[in-house]
Amino acid sequence: MVARLTGPYGATTVRPGLALSAEPSPDRSVWILTLRRDVRFQDGTPFNATAVLANSRRWTTLPKGRALLPGLFAVDAPRPDQVRFLLDGPDPDLPSRLASPRLGIVSPAGLEPQGGANSRLRTTEESGTGPFELGAVSDTRIELSRSASWWGSPVGLGPALDGAAFLAEPDEDRRLALLDGGAIEVADPLGPAGLATVAEDPLLSAIGGPTLGIGLEDSVRGIDSARAVPLLSRVWLTDIGA
Repeated sequence: MVARLTGPYGATTVRPGLALSAEPSPDRSVWILTLRRDVRFQDGTPFNATAVLANSRRWTTLPKGRALLPGLFAVDAPRPDQVRFLLDGPDPDLPSRLASPRLGIVSPAGLEPQGGANSRLRTTEESGTGPFELGAVSDTRIELSRSASWWGSPVGLGPALDGAAFLAEPDEDRRLALLDGGAIEVADPLGPAGLATVAEDPLLSAIGGPTLGIGLEDSVRGIDSARAVPLLSRVWLTDIGA
């Protein structure tokens, strides 16, 4: 919900995500988030305070959600485009916590039960607000296609790709071989040996490390920072909404 987004190909304009601002109380124990208006989930449900409340109930009634948001005891909605997070003590890092991809916002219509408490995500539903829609899914492959209704496209946020496919390959050596052979463009995660091999190849780049990181073709754009990069595997392998 909390994000700072830039457009593709080196665009410098920075725009907020679903939360336009996050304002704390003087003691940082209450945070008020003002939400982006006129956003809809891919199933047509409006994104608003009601949707955030349902998601907050999902987070706080699941163990991993509570671990990501320690101290959160209540969330309410002063108005349709605002939500208030109430904590049992000061937390200057709440916006950073809400930026975790494991706390993704999904449509209440995609939850069972829809109220959010102890809910699970219906995997067949198109429930997000992001730039890609879920396509074919199998045990070894997930396909995504560009969402024509994404709110970010009119404000210059792309996306740069029309689609992407995620392949499941549990063996690191095989992932590295697929990357080296050009069958895939990103191999994640790779351990020290794989990262060292990638670093020696002039056509490949290594990001992260030294113990775990990402290997990618130099033609890939948008993942070009040497700073710490969240592993894609840690984004996808979560049961917060599963």
